[in-house]
Amino acid sequence: MGASRSLQRSSPMRLLIALLGLLLFLWWMIQPPSSSASLNINLPDASSATPTAAMHPPKKAPPITHVTMNNLTATANPLRNQERLLILTPLARFYDEYWQNLLKLDYPRHLIELGFITPKTHSGHLATAKLQEALRRVQNGSKKHRFAKVTILRQDFDTPVGQTERERHALKAQKERRASMARARNSLVFTTLNPGISWVLWLDSDIVETPPTLFQDLALHDKPVIVPNCFQRYKDNGVWKERPYDFNSWQDSETALNLGKTMKEDEILLEGYAEMPTYRALMAYQRDEKADKHTEMLLDGVGGTALLVKAEIHRDGAMFPTFPFYHLIETEGFAKMVRRLGHQPYGLPNYLVYHYNE
Repeated sequence: MGASRSLQRSSPMRLLIALLGLLLFLWWMIQPPSSSASLNINLPDASSATPTAAMHPPKKAPPITHVTMNNLTATANPLRNQERLLILTPLARFYDEYWQNLLKLDYPRHLIELGFITPKTHSGHLATAKLQEALRRVQNGSKKHRFAKVTILRQDFDTPVGQTERERHALKAQKERRASMARARNSLVFTTLNPGISWVLWLDSDIVETPPTLFQDLALHDKPVIVPNCFQRYKDNGVWKERPYDFNSWQDSETALNLGKTMKEDEILLEGYAEMPTYRALMAYQRDEKADKHTEMLLDGVGGTALLVKAEIHRDGAMFPTFPFYHLIETEGFAKMVRRLGHQPYGLPNYLVYHYNE
């Protein structure tokens, strides 16, 4: 009996059948699924799916653009050299006076690109709607009046303080407020700055009066960073007068430098507050009505109400610190960073632009 079972287990026929079964199993395992089987897989409805570039590659490959940055200039005569200007505005509220003043700038519009960033607030929503309506009228008009490009960004972060003038300028709100402003400025410039831009003009949304030749006048000085003096018109007993407004453009003082040495790493120096006397030389108070409006002065801090920057300075890495940078933040921190990069900011104490009077 033992010999018989041994012969059955070693039968060539049984071994052949087992081998064929193994081969059939292996063949079945390596076959791709049939089309009918694929229909049983739960896939999202194609009509509701969001297509992506990876899912739907373009039928025609986009062209490759070659840009020779060595040929890009930022000179004292931008019009002659057809240099492109990027005007950037953080826009919390829309003032028609700001918009009308912007339209009066006499640099050719085909050489101007615009960039805006608006906050996630009710006033930000209103500002965006009004801006879009104003842009439609211009961009749908005659071709010679259209701007080369317009970009509108919405902040993806909240505004930390209120937007009334009193709330914006309260001392206790400055660190958070200006860090948020710096973040908005950085988002705006690094999103919109393309390889063809020679100059960046930062123009606040509450600057309502400038000379039409603002850009050319500032560019004429051929400086890496330059800022005019920002004043404000107001009525006093029915008489129009004017006063300094922006105190962020200054020359440093020993008092301020020594004060910085005593501060904690995360504390900031602020200008224009009686609670923090720095005794800096403020450009706001250096105006001489009888002197040449193109008189220059060296600056250690700059304001951002109307700030002209050669685009190469931003490309070098100069940004608006959202953190205490040598105890400075936002535009004043920007000036410090510019100096650390080996460039010198300048100011024009006798050249005025005007801020909206709330």
